[in-house]
Amino acid sequence: MHVLQDILEARDFIMSKLDDRPTIGLILGSGLGILADEIENAITIPYSEIPHFAKSKAIGHANELVIGQLKGKTVVAMKGRFHYYEGFTLDEVTFPVRVMKALNVEELIITNACGAVNTDFQPGDLMLISDHINLVATNPLIGSNNDELGTRFPDVSKVYNPELRSIATKVANEQNITLQNGVYAWWSGPAYETPAEILMIRTLGADAVGMSTVPEALVAVHGNMKVLGISCLTNMACGILDQPLNHDEVIEVAGKVKMKFLELVKGVIEEI
Repeated sequence: MHVLQDILEARDFIMSKLDDRPTIGLILGSGLGILADEIENAITIPYSEIPHFAKSKAIGHANELVIGQLKGKTVVAMKGRFHYYEGFTLDEVTFPVRVMKALNVEELIITNACGAVNTDFQPGDLMLISDHINLVATNPLIGSNNDELGTRFPDVSKVYNPELRSIATKVANEQNITLQNGVYAWWSGPAYETPAEILMIRTLGADAVGMSTVPEALVAVHGNMKVLGISCLTNMACGILDQPLNHDEVIEVAGKVKMKFLELVKGVIEEI
């Protein structure tokens, strides 16, 4: 696989549609794609048209790249992401991040919908990701390393950029939004976690659990991008409440908190 060549081909195709290069990237999680509708003078490119892009089949993901102006900044938004549980390789999952870097993106805001493990949190809360735990026993950086893309052994002591987290905290305070802080655990899915697994995850120190974000964040850091992670807590994780979990609930709760999510992310972009 000629990774660098594939990245450049995708970049060049996207650039052929643009007048300005984006500087901020957005990955929009389940039910959160509405933020892309706020982008002005938008150019929408279906993933199916972009060389080497995969196509998600997950519910709530539109499979479109949306590029334009948001709060005076040129942004590129993934309206729908790829998940490891869909059978994609981690190279496919993270390929759009590599392309964003090639487009000149320096800051990447990654969002997701996930389950709350911390019992002090509740559905509808937003959580700023302070760190993560990789529970999937693999890593998107495994394999031969291309030094043009990043160093062989990247430092991950500060995956989620402290400066961007400070900006998000400031914006949330100004908007009177309750913004939790916590550790995100990456679970492969597609089955939700068992109650015993949630107990393990809480014991390990995680505050929330989901099926995305960590691969993209690792590849972004490998490419020397600044990462901000924001989770929409759509449900209490399995075993905390005596009720079954389903994806419809995830989409429904994400929809209910969409306005404060929109305002928070737009405020952050304005401050970057």
